[in-house]
Parts: sequence; C-alpha cells; structure tokens
Amino acid sequence: MASCDRLRELLLTPEAAAEMDAPGSTDAAVLIPLFEREGELHAVFTERGADLHRHGGEISFPGGRRDRPDEDLRATALREAQEEIGLAPEAVELVGALSPTGTFVTSYRIHPFVGVIEPEPEWVLQPTEVAAVLELSLPALLRGYEAKRLWSRGVPFKTPTYTIDGDFVWGATARIVEELLDRLSPVI
Repeated sequence: MASCDRLRELLLTPEAAAEMDAPGSTDAAVLIPLFEREGELHAVFTERGADLHRHGGEISFPGGRRDRPDEDLRATALREAQEEIGLAPEAVELVGALSPTGTFVTSYRIHPFVGVIEPEPEWVLQPTEVAAVLELSLPALLRGYEAKRLWSRGVPFKTPTYTIDGDFVWGATARIVEELLDRLSPVI
C-alpha cells in the first residue's frame, strides 16, 4: 500500500479543503477509511437503513452533521464513524481531505476526510442507521464507473456512478469517490 506520507502528498490538507466552498447550508463530515487487502486499497462504505427518511438504502461513507456549531469537522467525521460502524477514532490515521461536496436534496455541504485503518476491523453497526458495511476496492470502483442519467424528483441529471457486484454508488457519494480516485490514481 502507498505509505501514509504518499497519501498525504496526493490529498488536500484539511486546512486547504476548509477554505474551499460548496453549495449547501448545513455542514456535515464523512470519513473515508482506507485499508489494504491483497495489494489493493479498499474504502469503507455504509449501506444506510432502507427505512431512513433521508437517503434510505443508499450507499455512503460514515458521517453526519456536527453535534455543536464549534465542533471541528474532523472530530465530526471520526465521531460519526465510531457511532455508525464502531471504528474507534484512535484506530484512524487521518491523512488528508477532499473538496467539500454539496447535496442537492438535503442542502448539506459535506467535508470528506480520508483516514488509514488496519485491515479486517470488527464492525459494530448502529442498527437504526446502518444496514451493512461495504469494503470496496478502489480498482473495482474504477472498473465500475459509468456516467449515467438519473432522475430525482422528476428532474433528470447526469452523474458519475459506480457499480460493484450490484452495489450502486451515486449522488454526492459518487462525486466524492470520483475525486478520491482521481487524486489517488498514482497509487491505485
């Protein structure tokens, strides 16, 4: 696997990402946990519970809104990953960030942070939010890319999508994946 130092070179610093703007009125943060398995980088995703009011059944990264207005967004991402999938903050080495990404339906401005974890962690799912944890290889995500025309609330839009073994990643998560794959292309 690429060293943490190499990943830091390819990603934005959290400070540089914080200076960037994106559409959205509510700040949120996600963690993109990365680990190596069989010589390939993998990212950890969650499948949200199908009965959730917002984004039910969709694939996303662990994350959510700040608990307090002054909470550092890195702390938000780490806290949410612990709450949703049982990933302890001390088990994550933050190596960088990606550009903030806006959501169209919920008006979130999502701040993605990238962290390295040990392979094969034991996931502890928050059953009211998370239906499953998905560990998807970055090379498989690249192979599963397709620009698709989708519909939301009767409005067509073109978006990047990623399909791996029937798991469909789209929307804000797919836009985050697109930047992740682009930035990490030298080590994928």
